[in-house]
Amino acid sequence: QLQASGGGLVQAGGSLRLSCAASGRTFSGYAMGWFRQAPGKEREFVAAISWSGGGTYYADSVKGRFTISRDNAKNTVYLQMASLKSEDTAVYYCAARSSRLYGATPSEYHYWGQGTLVTVSS
Repeated sequence: QLQASGGGLVQAGGSLRLSCAASGRTFSGYAMGWFRQAPGKEREFVAAISWSGGGTYYADSVKGRFTISRDNAKNTVYLQMASLKSEDTAVYYCAARSSRLYGATPSEYHYWGQGTLVTVSS
C-alpha cells in the first residue's frame, strides 16, 4: 500500500528526492514518516509530518538538510535530501501512522513501504 521510490547512487554533497505513493487507501488523515536502516544497524527515525503537513519533525542528523512534505491530493509523501553525506547511505522506508500526530519510533507506525536504497559515495 506504500511504495517508496527515488533512491539511487549520488555523490557526497548531492541531492535526491524520495517519493512514497500510497495506494489502496487514502492516508490523508495519517501522519507519515521516513526511517532508514544502514547495514548492521537498527532502523532509525529520519523525519515525520502531521496529517495536514502543518507540523514536521526531523532527526538531528538530517535537520537543515532534509525536508519532508506531502501532497494529500496525490496521496504522496516526499523526502527532499540535500548535502548528502556518506553516513546517509541506507535503505529508506516510508511509514504511515494511524494518528494525525507524528511519532519518532518505528513501533508507532502501522503501515510500511518496501524501502528504497540510497547510496552516497564519498
